[in-house]
Amino acid sequence: MSDPAIRAALEVRLAAMSPALATAYENVAYTPVAGTPYQRVNLLRAQPANPEAGRFQQAQGIFQVTLEYPSNVGPSVAEARAKLLADWFYRTLSLTASGVIVTINKASYIMAGFVDGDRFAVPVRVFYIANIS
Repeated sequence: MSDPAIRAALEVRLAAMSPALATAYENVAYTPVAGTPYQRVNLLRAQPANPEAGRFQQAQGIFQVTLEYPSNVGPSVAEARAKLLADWFYRTLSLTASGVIVTINKASYIMAGFVDGDRFAVPVRVFYIANIS
């Protein structure tokens, strides 16, 4: 199955971003530290495409990174990090894990920020495809 390789490729790239930010991965225990920013990741799969006859499939989806910053300090720091993140996952970037090539096929999308408890959250959506035979 290609999902673990897709996730690995995207998460390794995210972990290489500088400066580093604490990360809450899916289904892994994480306790945020008060007053400290962190990021939460989700792999949002879409229905695979079958662009040609046979067994060939194209996995596609969104790697969503939600930046969680302390609230009541304004949006500028979180939005600046969102811009860095969107630039880090640029359109045409190719990543490889376990023989699966994951390509960022659209420009990353910085969504509107919102208050999430004691945090200001800014989701960044990274669109990917991966050809699976």
